[in-house]
Amino acid sequence: MSMDASDLPQPGEPLSRTPRHVGLIPDGNRRWAAARGLRRGAGYEAGIGPGLRLLQVCRQLGIEEVSIYGFTKENTRRPAGQVDAFRTACVSFAKGALEQGAALLVVGDAASKIFPEELRPWTDARSPGDVRVNLLANYGWHWDLHSARARQARTPVRPATMFGALASRDVSRIDLVIRWGGRRRLSGFLPLQSAYADFYIIDSLWPDMRIDEFRGALAWYQEQDVTLGG
Repeated sequence: MSMDASDLPQPGEPLSRTPRHVGLIPDGNRRWAAARGLRRGAGYEAGIGPGLRLLQVCRQLGIEEVSIYGFTKENTRRPAGQVDAFRTACVSFAKGALEQGAALLVVGDAASKIFPEELRPWTDARSPGDVRVNLLANYGWHWDLHSARARQARTPVRPATMFGALASRDVSRIDLVIRWGGRRRLSGFLPLQSAYADFYIIDSLWPDMRIDEFRGALAWYQEQDVTLGG
């Protein structure tokens, strides 16, 4: 997916078609740490800075909403040290996003003991801010759908659609999903919101994220034919 530098939108250069909502799957943290002889958890700490830099770029480019995978319910089966590391990294990213002025919402199973207590204030209401940032922490698509069924069962006035009952109902449709780390799979990332998203793969590992890679994804997106099935 390499592109000529002249094809890349340059800083301050308007895009011909800006994705309104971008989803980010920051994969490869453990592989990055292992390749450097570090403990696996060190890769999550190294991924905080890239995420905050990319958030700034999204703001500059006029991208309105960003969803980023923190950790899944399945990830919590990993060794305790790694779980602690990515929980801590999610808290650090959330604090950094708030300091930047992002409108933060945290989506995930907050009833679980694994859920970071520091993130709880942003599970019920989005913070005031500019760019809408959805941080998925202890998220699972099974959990999301089960939450919708449970909400419909206990709510006297039921939402008009199943989507309106989802735990992730405040996350809008995604235009472009970008995954670092070379894997060719969605890994349960907001499957309903991603139903018509374009999917771009970057082979480099997330802690090595370069802004020109992101701009390459946006340049590629300019060429896609968005039909939404029509």
